[in-house]
Amino acid sequence: MPLEELSHRERAILRAVGRGRAETTCSSEPDLFVDGLACCHQNTVRELAHRGLFTAAAAGARGCRVPAKLTAAGYRAIGFRVISRAAEPGPGSAAA
Repeated sequence: MPLEELSHRERAILRAVGRGRAETTCSSEPDLFVDGLACCHQNTVRELAHRGLFTAAAAGARGCRVPAKLTAAGYRAIGFRVISRAAEPGPGSAAA
């Protein structure tokens, strides 16, 4: 999803997640908390989650808060290039 297709609000939410400032609830309809406060645009949050732009960074019990993280699609959506770890040179390689 190109950056132009996201609203300012959606980009701001994704940036907060990408900066490690957000927690999400373990739920099929997740809530998001930024800096410990509930995000007041939960419909937007759920839309972003259902579009696969962020997810829970850890497993937890239903309703439990866990750190949120951007998916590769989330990083691309806000204009970051995603580099796969598989593409990084390993120890002893000619590029290392």
